Amino acid sequence: MKKRIRTTVLSLAAAAVIISPVLAEEVTTVQVGTMGTYSPFSYEDEDGNLTGYDIEVVRKIEEIDPTLHFEFTSGAWETLFPGLDSDKYQMLANQISGTDERREKYYLTENSYHVATNSIIVKGDRDDINGIEDLAGKSIGLTVGDAHNTAVEEWNEAHDNAIELVYYQEDVTTLLQDIVNGRIDATPNDPAVAVSKAELQGLDVKAVGEPLVKTPVYFIFKQDEAGEDLRNRVDAALTQLIESGELSALSVEWFGADYTPQGVEAAGE
Repeated sequence: MKKRIRTTVLSLAAAAVIISPVLAEEVTTVQVGTMGTYSPFSYEDEDGNLTGYDIEVVRKIEEIDPTLHFEFTSGAWETLFPGLDSDKYQMLANQISGTDERREKYYLTENSYHVATNSIIVKGDRDDINGIEDLAGKSIGLTVGDAHNTAVEEWNEAHDNAIELVYYQEDVTTLLQDIVNGRIDATPNDPAVAVSKAELQGLDVKAVGEPLVKTPVYFIFKQDEAGEDLRNRVDAALTQLIESGELSALSVEWFGADYTPQGVEAAGE
């Protein structure tokens, strides 16, 4: 009997030695690229901690799938996709829309986690601009490579380039400052972003007119085998968040309304 007991203990100890490394390998650490300056989707709070709607959605995904561990690295917008290409990041989370060019080169989640609104943003005391048509003969600032540009560029091309397009390398923060200072007349952006950033800077801006477009946004991955596997795992967790209502609740917490695709559809917007 003693011999049998001793043999069993040794076997369990040996099994632990074998199993422990496997369990450690099952947790995949994912480097996530994000701007960290794009309030309310990705920014640092007053204590210097990274937060925002996109960041908190990713953290919810980690709660659903504990085999995924996400680490965030902030970088300028123009560095995010090159960082993904070079494997500095394995995932991007920064309110990114699914353009044809991005779908051709990268994997996007099947599930969208937010619907972005693209509206014209002007100085708060302007009453002469109530939509894109009122910008004829005026200037509008655009950030190079930003998906918000498309609707404006297409409208302008169809109307004999009536608007002066001014391109910036900087993000919307600089554009909002230039709107208030009178250097440009407007910029297209999500009002949630523009108003949040303007409040942080003490700037008076507002959204005018009907939205130019409403665009679902996605998490982005490299188009290779590892990227496809990661995309599928993130999608599986997102599906659970959608079905449980947690994603809608998080959207209401951050924006005061449900801007998930399911919420927008239910509202008939």
